Amino acid sequence: MSAEAADREAATSSRPCTPPQTSWFEFVLEEALLEQHLQKPSPDPPPVQLIVQFLEQASKPSVNEQNQVQPPPDNKRNRILKLLALKVAAHLKWDLDVLEKSLSVPVLNMLLNELLCISKVPPGTKHVDVDLSSLPPTTAMAILLYNRWAIRTIVQSSFPVKQVKPGPPQLNVMNQIQQEKELTENILKVLKEQAADSILVLEGALKLNKDLYVHTIRTLDLLAMEPGMVNGETESSTAGLKISAEEIQCQVCYDLGAIYFQQGSTNAAVHEKAKEKFFRTKELIAKNGSSSLHFTIDEERLAGYCQACEVLTSSSDDASQQATPYSQIHSCMKSGKYQDLVKIFLEDNLTLSLPEQFRQSVLRELFQKAQQGNDALDEVCFKVCVCNTVCDVLQGRIIDIQFCQLFLKPSKEKIDFLLEVCSGSINLENASEELKRKMAAFLKNLCLGMEDLQFVFMISSHELFIKLLKDDERKLLIEQMRKRSPRINLCTKPVTSFYDIPASASVNIGQLEHQLILSVDPWRIRQILIELHGMTSERQFWTISNKWEVPNVYGNVILGIKDSLTRDLVYILMAKGLHCCAIKDFVHAKQLFAACLELVTEFSPKLRQVMLNEMLLLDIYTHEAGAGVSGERPPSDLISRVRGYLEMRVPDIPLRQVIAEECVAFLLNWCENEYLTMQVPLPLVQTNPYVKLGQLLAATCKELPGPKESRRTAKDLWEVVVQICSVSNQHKRGNDGRVSLIKHRESTLGIMYRYFMGILFFSPLQEPLVLTTILSLFVKLHNVREDIVNDIAAEHISIWPSSIPNLQSVDFEAVAITVKELVSYALTINANNHFWLIIQADIYFATNQYSAALHYYLQAGAVCSDFFNKMVPPDVYTDQVIKRMIKCCSLLNCHTQVAILCQFLREVDYKTAFKALQEQNSHDAMDSYYEYIWDVTILEYLTYLHHKRGETDKRQIAIKAIGQTELNASNPEEVLQLAAQRRKKKFLQAMAKLYF
Repeated sequence: MSAEAADREAATSSRPCTPPQTSWFEFVLEEALLEQHLQKPSPDPPPVQLIVQFLEQASKPSVNEQNQVQPPPDNKRNRILKLLALKVAAHLKWDLDVLEKSLSVPVLNMLLNELLCISKVPPGTKHVDVDLSSLPPTTAMAILLYNRWAIRTIVQSSFPVKQVKPGPPQLNVMNQIQQEKELTENILKVLKEQAADSILVLEGALKLNKDLYVHTIRTLDLLAMEPGMVNGETESSTAGLKISAEEIQCQVCYDLGAIYFQQGSTNAAVHEKAKEKFFRTKELIAKNGSSSLHFTIDEERLAGYCQACEVLTSSSDDASQQATPYSQIHSCMKSGKYQDLVKIFLEDNLTLSLPEQFRQSVLRELFQKAQQGNDALDEVCFKVCVCNTVCDVLQGRIIDIQFCQLFLKPSKEKIDFLLEVCSGSINLENASEELKRKMAAFLKNLCLGMEDLQFVFMISSHELFIKLLKDDERKLLIEQMRKRSPRINLCTKPVTSFYDIPASASVNIGQLEHQLILSVDPWRIRQILIELHGMTSERQFWTISNKWEVPNVYGNVILGIKDSLTRDLVYILMAKGLHCCAIKDFVHAKQLFAACLELVTEFSPKLRQVMLNEMLLLDIYTHEAGAGVSGERPPSDLISRVRGYLEMRVPDIPLRQVIAEECVAFLLNWCENEYLTMQVPLPLVQTNPYVKLGQLLAATCKELPGPKESRRTAKDLWEVVVQICSVSNQHKRGNDGRVSLIKHRESTLGIMYRYFMGILFFSPLQEPLVLTTILSLFVKLHNVREDIVNDIAAEHISIWPSSIPNLQSVDFEAVAITVKELVSYALTINANNHFWLIIQADIYFATNQYSAALHYYLQAGAVCSDFFNKMVPPDVYTDQVIKRMIKCCSLLNCHTQVAILCQFLREVDYKTAFKALQEQNSHDAMDSYYEYIWDVTILEYLTYLHHKRGETDKRQIAIKAIGQTELNASNPEEVLQLAAQRRKKKFLQAMAKLYF
């Protein structure tokens, strides 16, 4: 006999033959329950709604003789109704899944509270304070059921709920719904407040390791008897439905895992606990099976929890070993490695392991981030959308509207990526005919939906398209396209070889020229040129775009090529490669240069060396923009090629000056000072001005730690730079007979023009020591002029000579411009170098831009003191810097700030401070700054000044500031210094907030 049948038999046999001494209504209710639901085998659906009816009847308020509403009376009728509700729940074996689906939170709360009451749990007792092991099994189980329901309800309340569409408004129904909603919110509030206690109760239950019992109809009948009739059976360890210890642990672990997982959204460390509980649940299910008398667990949901916990708790150390694409995608989203994310989606298009809903959720999250202002994610959104769309095509799903919106304005890059995804998503050798048919239909419809014939040509000439569509299908598609444009005839043959590409059928010249302008694929460029030259031999196609620019030193050689097709091809490949370099598209630039090198190698050694030089420059750019940013040294092969270029002695090779500049700057950036000072050939130094300047810079930087020894090399560098910045004067008689002085900007004595030395040569430099050296040299040169009023400070400025024999020959206007350009460039390399910030501030100070000067003086102090939380080094805030800050504040009419800054000097400047405080037209916060003054003399003067003016309120503020105990002159020196330092910090932070 089954346990359920035994319960029914026990329940029916325990009924008295005659009705008990209760009202007719109570007897009818009991009989209805027993007859309809307990004597029938497993009714479907379960009689859950009877619980609602019984509890509603039992909780109805009563009305007394004075028509006053009273709480429900605790009479026999209501007790029987509550007992009947408990019997229905017992019939359902207290399955929380069934009860939660059918009962509202208030009803289930009432039911479980009745269970606690009938199980002899004292009201008002905190469950966390009760020792479960000392309680009767049914009492302990009642506490477990309540606390399991509590945390399950908290977890369930965190999920979004689909709103039910309301019917016609009925006032009484709406009031009832609103009351139930408010009651539910109040219960949830209490449950959330007690959540920590419920978790502790369940954690304690895991340590019980013994079987428990839950109330059945029989045990509830026994409890309802008169106390004298109970024989103690309900207190024994065998009364009720037995729940094994492992069943209890399995369900409790699952519920604890769910609450821990929910809390992990605000505390990531809790995910570890959730992972532990879920995996323990998994082990217990594997050991005992998923079927149980007492509970059922959704194993698919459990698997999802386990997978999510694995992702959320994975460390960065084992990120490379993560096996599942879910964990890899989570890691990419968290770290911002979106290109790797696209790669994962592309690879999954072959395996199709990611569900459609997950793919769409990732795409939605990317769109949300892009809409929040991250424009860089637009391209990533498009790529992920394309991967999802191709996946939908292969699985026979409808194409998403987002793909159609993103493809409203197609571009070459979008088409290229789409074709790449299509090619990578299907293995033509192993793919079924159905998959091939789906992909072919997608590409065919894509062509038919496009208006730009260039993009149609890109798709129809792709290898995948040609393999998927049969000849008759391609012909039919071409016929359809021809009807749209009678002048077009698409090429249906694939490109085979770079040198052996047959010209396709004639195409409209304008369309081909348009494609030629847009394309950066060297193979396609060659094919288009072959077709164009097959149509006409009169045109020079390298002239069709004014954006194609090749340096004159190269243009003369290229235009000397006799064959017109080769001339056009070399010129266009070179021009497009240089343009890609300029816009930092180094991948396409390398492809274009490699194709050009392959082409010219056969007929022109001169152009071959030109291309090798340009590819060297490209490799320098690529390293500086890639691995060089993170400080990774360039490969030895690249350094050797740079040296080889500088030492090259091939005659009649056209050279671009920028390559020599970049090579020398490259060696300086990577501290190849030994080579530049000791190993570079002497003839190279004498003939290449960039190498000469680089050698002097390297020698000066190398010897900087020893100022005395470095003065010799510094003097040599100084003399060269003075020559570069010199001008020659000539006298000329004008038409009016007067003699005027003419300055020739470019001196014949200089080893290179100032233009090249300025922006073009210095801009590639990134090594801080080299930049500091050049800055200090030009700052010193700026300071030696006779009419200079405000010197500019700089690091290592003492190593340079202090005078120039012929001051009139130096173009100080150009020097001043160079200093400004250099410091602006240096701050783009390192915006936190306090010496460079002081130079920038001094420049603004010298040009009467006092607010900007204060900004940079304060920024220099902030970056070297952790935003003034530490003391600013005295070599940063020297007396000269403080005095300039004082003057800036004075000229900005911020006189209280002037008085406070006067305290920063080694010897307090009372005269300036008192004079500033006498000013009544101050543009700063005045008395609110008094708390930053630590000099008692200044505070006493303020007290006297406000008293004299009759300013009582301000005088009280000054008295309050002077009355602070830490400013007492009798304090130890350490206390006084600490008080001063604290006020300095607060004042400078306040100033920074004002000027930043």
